[in-house]
Amino acid sequence: MKLRVNGHELTIDASVETVEQLLDYLQLNKELAIVELNANILEKDVRDDVRIQAGDCVEIVQFVGGG
Repeated sequence: MKLRVNGHELTIDASVETVEQLLDYLQLNKELAIVELNANILEKDVRDDVRIQAGDCVEIVQFVGGG
């Protein structure tokens, strides 16, 4: 399935069905990630229920510590 993730086209495995699974697939820290799906910011508690579809546009921002 093809998605647009952070401005880049990405082909992912068809077994990835939810936003939560997408974060796992991309090996991102889910606790530190903010996800926008098709211009809608998702609350963390619904990401496992929100299904992704081919052609979706996903923006992911992850907090990074440092100083």
